[in-house]
Amino acid sequence: MTAGSPRRPLPRSLDELPTPALLLDCDRLDANLASMAGRAAALGVALRPHIKTHKCIEVARRQRGLGAAGLTVSTLEEARAFAAAGFDDLTWAFPVILGRLGEVRRLAERVRLGLVVDSEEAAAALERDGPRFRVFLKVDCGYGRAGVDPDSPEAAALARRLAASPRLEFAGLLTHSGHAYHVRDRDGARRVAEQERRAVVRLAEALRAEGIEVPEVSVGSTPAMAAAERLDGVTEARPGNYALYDGGQVALGTCIAADCAVTVLASVVSRRSDHAVIDAGALALSKDPGPLHLGDAWRWGMGAVFEDASAYRAGRPSERLHLSGLSQEHGTVSAPLPVGARVRVLPNHSCLAVPCFEACWVVRGEEVIGRWKIHRERV
Repeated sequence: MTAGSPRRPLPRSLDELPTPALLLDCDRLDANLASMAGRAAALGVALRPHIKTHKCIEVARRQRGLGAAGLTVSTLEEARAFAAAGFDDLTWAFPVILGRLGEVRRLAERVRLGLVVDSEEAAAALERDGPRFRVFLKVDCGYGRAGVDPDSPEAAALARRLAASPRLEFAGLLTHSGHAYHVRDRDGARRVAEQERRAVVRLAEALRAEGIEVPEVSVGSTPAMAAAERLDGVTEARPGNYALYDGGQVALGTCIAADCAVTVLASVVSRRSDHAVIDAGALALSKDPGPLHLGDAWRWGMGAVFEDASAYRAGRPSERLHLSGLSQEHGTVSAPLPVGARVRVLPNHSCLAVPCFEACWVVRGEEVIGRWKIHRERV
């Protein structure tokens, strides 16, 4: 839109939206946010939501309104965008990138910023670079991706080094139970949640026995948080996906389809005898194949399909249709549909589908009530 040009009116209904379009159901969003806020309170932990799923200022404001202690981000770009919007307590829950310490320093001068390290090299670099950085020790609670083994001598040694540093503030221990996405059901997620809790709490207790203060013990994943029975010894949780949910979470038993707040509205553009093609491909949905470890229990291929508005309202994905393939802009649906028909696709992984779009259309039923920006920027 050029300067001085008239502002385009907001579409009033789904029928007026161009496709593909990212839809955010406002009522489901609010219900999800309230439910997790209540769960965190019941478990006795602060909630520091991870915004990497929604990347949306308006959603984060709703989370803050429900008592969120601060926010978790996955990129410096997210951190800057949310800092500019007035969020001043952020944890960058990613091993600090040494080549970007200048950006980190400038951000830390503006907000209360938590950083994450799991190596001597990163700790030393932060000490050399300037202000009194607030630093968490990243702990591997069984996921195996990053973090120190909590039972290793190296974990205790690095914690001591951070706590003793005159130029660093030791914030505590932080972990992520990403392997909760690899379980088969809610009972599996419950076991992972307890494994996560024990790993960090055990290390925290050992450090405190040495006289080392461990201010925070931070855990986080949506499946584990949804299934956890107790979080004794934990101070905060950092789930993110819960705001929107997705097909993968439905398959794991974390939620039901009627909880899922994000779908992609797509149009049928081609029909063959055994399939249809829609205008939502990998650049609208990502190519996450879903929880393939579930085997035959995973029936939605590259995405579940709601055939009409009533099916979406009922949380009833089609039994006969799913996305059987994705290319860059094309999506293949597993059975023929009329050209011009519209469907709503439930992404397998909302964290990857959302940043395919610059904005989401906020809807209530069939009515469009807003358009919210997605902060998906990358350097």
